[in-house]
Amino acid sequence: MELHVTNLAVARGGLPVLGGVSFGLRPGAALVLRGPNGIGKTTLLRAIAGLQDHLAGDISLAPDSIAFAGHADAVKSVLTVAENLSFWARIYGTGDGAGDITPALAAFDLHALRHRPANSLSAGQKRRLGLARLLVTGRPVWLLDEPTVALDAASVRRLADVLRDHLAAGGMALLASHVDVGLAAEVLDLSPYRADLTGVGQGPAGFNEAFA
Repeated sequence: MELHVTNLAVARGGLPVLGGVSFGLRPGAALVLRGPNGIGKTTLLRAIAGLQDHLAGDISLAPDSIAFAGHADAVKSVLTVAENLSFWARIYGTGDGAGDITPALAAFDLHALRHRPANSLSAGQKRRLGLARLLVTGRPVWLLDEPTVALDAASVRRLADVLRDHLAAGGMALLASHVDVGLAAEVLDLSPYRADLTGVGQGPAGFNEAFA
């Protein structure tokens, strides 16, 4: 199983942002997306994840092979840390009990927090919980949008270890990140794929780059 993106074009706020994006990702490999703020990294990841339509091009991998970790941590505030992970394990069909989440708790140093309600966690702890969700999905392709936000240095190292283990097991990772997480990964600069908006105007009222 490989991920192939061919001549992909995506839009945000009704305006094209990227066009002609092509790359491949094989098992055991990682690719880091780079580019200035607003270029469309988030939009591209969301299109590949099947969360929004793309304007043109092809994505070869089925959406049910993908786990997406975006800006929102997908944390249910009324549930405990353990309950959140158990919930996602059931959603993805990978487990039905707390025993299935033990590796995820350990990987992101959450065991001591397992019985704490998510609404009492710090921003960094919520981020670690959101990332731990990847480990209960059973999905081979991980899409990560700025995964190091709110993480301290020790947690970034934990994330790097988790990613290396995922790749060593034949998984794949596509990241949008301005931070070097210490992976042996290729880098794709999206600047050459920026859509030409000459003559298009400023776009819809209220349009900005906050959701790039």
